[in-house]
Amino acid sequence: MAVTTLSAEEVTAGLATLPEWSGDPTGIRRTVEAESFPAAIALVDRVAVVAEARDHHPDIDIRWRTVTFALVTHSAGGVTAKDLDLASEIDALVTG
Repeated sequence: MAVTTLSAEEVTAGLATLPEWSGDPTGIRRTVEAESFPAAIALVDRVAVVAEARDHHPDIDIRWRTVTFALVTHSAGGVTAKDLDLASEIDALVTG
């Protein structure tokens, strides 16, 4: 089943419910500042478990305590509902 990319308006509406995220139909991103390098790695590990279960994997950049997550459904060529759903899940992991 083909996954449908979201329009600019749909991405904007989705990002309105994800205030820590920014982006456009080509991709969304969020940067998190962890308490320490081990805490940043632990966050990435928690996200990896969720991403693997969803078979939807973010691009992750780690710079000491700073972790940036970038989401786009590469196979669809843009942002899809899968990206917004995973962004919400990442938010829960960051705050939980």
